[in-house]
Amino acid sequence: MITVTSTIPNHKPTSKPTYPIPLHTSFLLLLLFSLLSLPPSLSKTPPPLPLLPIPSSQQLQWQLSDTALFLHFGPNTFTDSEWGSGRAPPSVFNPSALNAAQWVKIAKDNGFSRVILTAKHHDGFCLWPSDYTNYSVKSSPWRNGSGDVVGELAAAAEREGVQLGIYLSPWDRHESTYGKTLEYNEYYLGQMSELLTRYGVIREVWLDGAKGEGEKDMEYFFDDWFSFIHQLQPQAVIFSDAGPDVRWVGDESGTAATTCWSVFNTSAAKIGDTDSKYSQGGDQFGHDWVPAECDVSIRPGWFWHPSEVPKSAVTLLDIYYKSVGRNCLFLLNVPPNSSGLISDEDVNVLQEFNKLRTSIFSNNLAKNSSISASSTRQGIIDYQFDSMNVLEEGIYSYWAPKENRTGWILYLDFQESVTFNVLQIQEPIQMGQRVFRFHLDALNEKGIWKEVINGTTVGYRRLLRFPTVVSDRLRFVIDGSRADPLISYLGIHLDSVSGLNLSGNSTASYFNGSQVLRQTTTNHSRIGSM
Repeated sequence: MITVTSTIPNHKPTSKPTYPIPLHTSFLLLLLFSLLSLPPSLSKTPPPLPLLPIPSSQQLQWQLSDTALFLHFGPNTFTDSEWGSGRAPPSVFNPSALNAAQWVKIAKDNGFSRVILTAKHHDGFCLWPSDYTNYSVKSSPWRNGSGDVVGELAAAAEREGVQLGIYLSPWDRHESTYGKTLEYNEYYLGQMSELLTRYGVIREVWLDGAKGEGEKDMEYFFDDWFSFIHQLQPQAVIFSDAGPDVRWVGDESGTAATTCWSVFNTSAAKIGDTDSKYSQGGDQFGHDWVPAECDVSIRPGWFWHPSEVPKSAVTLLDIYYKSVGRNCLFLLNVPPNSSGLISDEDVNVLQEFNKLRTSIFSNNLAKNSSISASSTRQGIIDYQFDSMNVLEEGIYSYWAPKENRTGWILYLDFQESVTFNVLQIQEPIQMGQRVFRFHLDALNEKGIWKEVINGTTVGYRRLLRFPTVVSDRLRFVIDGSRADPLISYLGIHLDSVSGLNLSGNSTASYFNGSQVLRQTTTNHSRIGSM
C-alpha cells in the first residue's frame, strides 16, 4: 500500500487528512491522465475511406425502403386488358368506390413504405386532369369529371408518411404527336412538369422503354427528361432500364442474379435495349452506382382481371429472398380492382406475407451470442468499429477490420446450441460495395469447422437459405473484398415455412442449388478482438 500523510509535527492539521490509495488505483489514474494528454489524432480512429462509386442521398433513401407497392390502374382495369389501344372512351373509367387511402393504409400496414402509381400507361389515359389532353379523368363520369386519382393518392400518402412515386409511360398510343420527335418530347415534359409540381414531394419517377412491335418510331430525349426531373424533384430517383439512379433488374419475375452489384456502367446500357444478364448482375468494375429494382405482380397480369387470383404469401416470401435478399428493392404490383379498391384476397395475401417476414426476421439469434473478430480497426480508447456493431440494426454503425489485413472473420459463440437456416448480412453501402466472396462455418460435435453456406456479393442486404443447422459456434468468413470489408449487420434466423427446412443432421450445405461439401480443421489459435 502507498500511504500519504501529513509531515508537520506538533501542529494541528491545516487540511483534511488523506487516506491510503491502492497501488492499482494509482496506476489506473496515471494511465487515465496519460490518455487524456494524448493528441486528439491518437484518441480516435477516423473511418476508412469510401470505395467509389457510392450512392447519393436519394439512392440511399430508396434502398432503405426495401419494398414498394406498384399500383397499375386505369381504363385497362375496366376493359379486361393489359395494353390498352388508346381508343377506349373515357367513360369506361368509373370506379364506384375508389379509396386511395385504402391503398396507402394497406401498403403501410404491411411493411411497404413507398407506393408508385401508373399516372399514365401506354394507352395515354391520364389519372390526373392534365391541361395537355382531354383523354383523362376530367372526361370520365368518375367524380363527375372533377376527380384526380394522383391528387387523392398524394394526399393519402402524405397523411400516412408513405413515399410517393409516379409512372409516366413514354409510349402513348392515344396522343397524336407521338412519333413526331420534337412535339412529343415537349408534350411529355409538359405532363411530367404537371406531375412533379402539383403533388408535393415525389420520391421515384418510373419510366421504361416498352413499345409494341410495328408502332411508330420515336426518339426520346432522355437526357433532357432526367435533368428536368432532378431539377423539379431533387429527392427523386429515376428508374429505367439503364438508370440513371435505379435500374430494372432485367425480368418481371422479381428475381435478381445470385451475384448482384449496385455498381454498374450506364454507358453499357440503353433504355429498351440492355442485356438482361448485365442488368441482373451489375458490374464489379463499373463506374456508376445504379442499384437494381425487381418488379413483379401479385397476379398473373399487371392490371386487375376478375378471372385471376393472387400468388401465395409463401411465393412472395421466396421472391423476397431473391430480390431484397440479393441487394435489390422488391417492387410488388397490387392492382386495384374495378371498384377502385385493392381486393380482399390480395389484402389477405399481403397480411400473411408481412406476418411471415416478421416471424422470421424479427428474431436475430446472433444477438444471443458472444461476438468477436479476427481484428478491429480502432484507436487506443475508442471502439466505434467494434464487432458488436453487427448486432445493431442499420447501416450507419459497422465492424471494420484493421487496415491491410487478411483473414477477415467474425466469430459467434453461444452458451447453448441454436437452430437456424437463414443467414442475413448487410454492408454499410454508404461506404461502397466491397465483399465479393464469403462463407459461413459451423463447429460440429467433433470440433471441426463445417461450411454451411457460401455466397458472392452482399450489398445492402443478402439473405441466404440452407438446410437447418444446429451449432453453438459459428464463424463468418470474408474470402474476397474489393477493399477492407465492412459489415454493418449479421443475422441468424429460423425460417420454418420456405421448404428448405431439411434435416439438421445433413452433412452437406447448399448454395444456389449446388451441393457443397467442405471441411476445415479447427482454428485453435484464433485471436478475438473484443
